[in-house]
Amino acid sequence: MSSKTKNIVILISGSGSNMAAIVRAAQQQDWQQKFGAGIAAVISNRADAGGLQLAQSMGVTTQVLSHQAFGSREAFDAALMELIDGYQPALVVLAGFMRILTPGFVNHYAGRLINIHPSLLPAFTGLNTHQRAIDAGCLEAGCTVHQVTAELDHGPILAQASVPVLPGDTAETLSARVLVQEHLLYPQAVKAWLQSQP
Repeated sequence: MSSKTKNIVILISGSGSNMAAIVRAAQQQDWQQKFGAGIAAVISNRADAGGLQLAQSMGVTTQVLSHQAFGSREAFDAALMELIDGYQPALVVLAGFMRILTPGFVNHYAGRLINIHPSLLPAFTGLNTHQRAIDAGCLEAGCTVHQVTAELDHGPILAQASVPVLPGDTAETLSARVLVQEHLLYPQAVKAWLQSQP
């Protein structure tokens, strides 16, 4: 095993429940010992993101970079890249990071930038995935971990988990059922990515 730690940087905008699931898995499964990997930092574009306190309570370094302080998406992404690169990341994980990233940002982290999306891609890219799955009469819904490319929600699929769509489901009840699977799937997908690295 290489002596260099495989640093993981997680980007959040909200409650950070997927981030917490990954941090918990890293700690409980001792990724540091097994893969030489650790969660280097959690970065949010919102100072009021609930996930920041959650990360701190789990012993993880946190930072805030408000997108509102920048005049353009490109300027924000450039500053964000600089902040992330300070941690020399092997992997950048989007966990409810509610920003459309510029192609320059995506290309900079090509092959080491992953996201979780609350649908069975390629179905239902973008927003309101649960309501759209119900409206389309789908019998199952789910979530997808994928590599991020310049095209929204279209990168190579790394892992998927499905749940049934039940009679009487609302977007809220379906979302809650999918979220349980997200919390299982995302740490597994990150772990599998780490295992695939030399």
